Amino acid sequence: MEKSFLIKPVLDEIYPVIDYGEGIYLFDLEGKKYLDAASGAVTANIGHGVAEIIEAMQEQAKKVSFVYRSQFTSEAAEKLAKKIADWTPGELNWSFFVNSGSEATETAMKMAIQYWQEQGILTKTKVLSRWVSYHGITLGALSMSGHAGRRARFVPLLEDFPVINPPYCYRCPYNQEAPSCGYMCANELKTAIKRMGADQIAAFIAEPVIGAAGGAIAPPKDYYKTIKKICEDNDILFIADEVMTGFGRTGTVLACEQWDVIPDIVAFGKGMGAGYAPIAAAVASEKVMAPILAGTKSVMSGHTLSANPQSCAVSLAVLEYLEKNEIIKEVECKGVYLKNQLEKLKGQFSFIGDVRGKGLLLGIEFVEDREMKTPFPREALITQKVIALAKEKGLLVYPAGAGIDGVNGDAIIVSPPLTITKREIENLVLLLKETFAAFSNQINIGTVGDI
Repeated sequence: MEKSFLIKPVLDEIYPVIDYGEGIYLFDLEGKKYLDAASGAVTANIGHGVAEIIEAMQEQAKKVSFVYRSQFTSEAAEKLAKKIADWTPGELNWSFFVNSGSEATETAMKMAIQYWQEQGILTKTKVLSRWVSYHGITLGALSMSGHAGRRARFVPLLEDFPVINPPYCYRCPYNQEAPSCGYMCANELKTAIKRMGADQIAAFIAEPVIGAAGGAIAPPKDYYKTIKKICEDNDILFIADEVMTGFGRTGTVLACEQWDVIPDIVAFGKGMGAGYAPIAAAVASEKVMAPILAGTKSVMSGHTLSANPQSCAVSLAVLEYLEKNEIIKEVECKGVYLKNQLEKLKGQFSFIGDVRGKGLLLGIEFVEDREMKTPFPREALITQKVIALAKEKGLLVYPAGAGIDGVNGDAIIVSPPLTITKREIENLVLLLKETFAAFSNQINIGTVGDI
């Protein structure tokens, strides 16, 4: 093979070259077929090769692909902002379009700080967050992230924003069970606020379902109501990082809706463009925008390609496709079916410690000892081995961290396109079962029951 000068995730690894995609499948140049049970990076929410989206791309490209947001607006950007305002609950009406989830969460952070500045409150500059979380790879977003592995190289450059434990019921740091625990992990926020001082804190940010850092950790019933009340009681904004969960991944437009909570600011990404174009957004409520509209009338953020017509037209086509085909309303049912199938695999393979998640964002955590919930040794590289075996079988799953320390634990995310059918779910589970059987043989761990 000719030498490659492309910086890939692992520089000396040889990656298959994808030729084309169709539905939930990808095909490489060798003709091998992959079931995309990861939606790439929990992104390809409507599958690959959708004709309506391709047509929308071509139509916009014939008109104009780029205008600079400080000089012009575009019909595509205006329509997309209106669509998002119509779709999102409460008064989440104002969209700032960017190019990635990292940019969206960082823009949300800036909006939150500016909200207080515009009112003459200059001390509220901190944004608190949780450990076992991930909000992006730019320095601001990484400062908010409680992902130990991704923070490690850059700690001297980062703010210490993660302060509380996640709602990780499988590994509760208090050895309690919800709801009898009184949501102790949520109430840690009260203590953190008292220690720092509410007058220093602009916002608290959380992923409704923890993704890459925790393998689809979904909270117990009233966790977010507790969090939102603590924020309100202390004049702190609540930012929901819906980059992975937004636009239907859990069965509602916002995953927060699953717990009857509406954030002050929300970050979207990934499924917003469904992989057809890079686009993300920070969406602010009327409350957040009011002092800015009455003050400087400008949100201090921006990127060259923010709100470019090409990406906006693609995102609008994606949302219209979801709407026209009523895809989101089917997600909960599909998710329940898939999760039940994964629970059956748990009954067959002793190294599956937990199956969790919401909708079509599901996680599987691996353990060496199920009864003791003992993680595998870090050096065993269990997640990497499972993913490699799955890829050999023609199945793509997504790597995730696990463990209450965010270091010692292994998990994968199963997050197929929202358009997946029941038959395709069954095929996915069959490939996963074959993967786990091969993994059992590789590490000489027995199974439970028949496989």
